[in-house]
Amino acid sequence: MVRHVIVWTIKEEYGAGEKEDIKAGIKSGLEGLKGKIPGLVDIRVITKGLESSSGDAMLDSLFESEEALKGYTSNPLHVEVATTKVRPFMKIRSSFDYEAE
Repeated sequence: MVRHVIVWTIKEEYGAGEKEDIKAGIKSGLEGLKGKIPGLVDIRVITKGLESSSGDAMLDSLFESEEALKGYTSNPLHVEVATTKVRPFMKIRSSFDYEAE
């Protein structure tokens, strides 16, 4: 199993209400991929971080293998969500992938 974690920081040009709408769109878009992409075991988007958090939202996803993760990144369903609900709004994207036990 491979875990894929991303932390996003939304661009400063968006106000608090806009940021909440952006995070809701990311959450519904990415979590809506569960059961639709081969090898994707679980996917969650966390949008309510503690005050100590340095990012605005986090993706926590689990894949059957590294190959499944690679397939996810190029899958048209994922690409559609990424290009319409995520990338246009982000200032910073940090990711970390690892072998999960």
